[in-house]
Amino acid sequence: MNWILLIIAGLFEVAFAACLGKAKESTGVETTYWFIGFLICLGISMLLLVKATQELPIGTAYAVWTGIGAVGTVLVGILVFKEPATFWRLFFITTLITSIIGLKVVTH
Repeated sequence: MNWILLIIAGLFEVAFAACLGKAKESTGVETTYWFIGFLICLGISMLLLVKATQELPIGTAYAVWTGIGAVGTVLVGILVFKEPATFWRLFFITTLITSIIGLKVVTH
């Protein structure tokens, strides 16, 4: 169950980063809405991370949480914000995903 909470926390990290990107692109009251979305996603992500770390090792949990956030944010950047999908970006994202899976495998 804690791994599921940690994955959901990582997805909310992606969501708060996406909200920051959308806030950057917007103007007026729309910026405020995206900022509120950022705060909500940030709060949920942190609460779930805290809950997951009650049972999982903090080093592993934090690394997986930031890894999910990093991978997800790069993918959102490519798919939503039209950032470049170069070979090296995709290569290193793949190595990051492999590392996250490795941490899950070796953690009891």
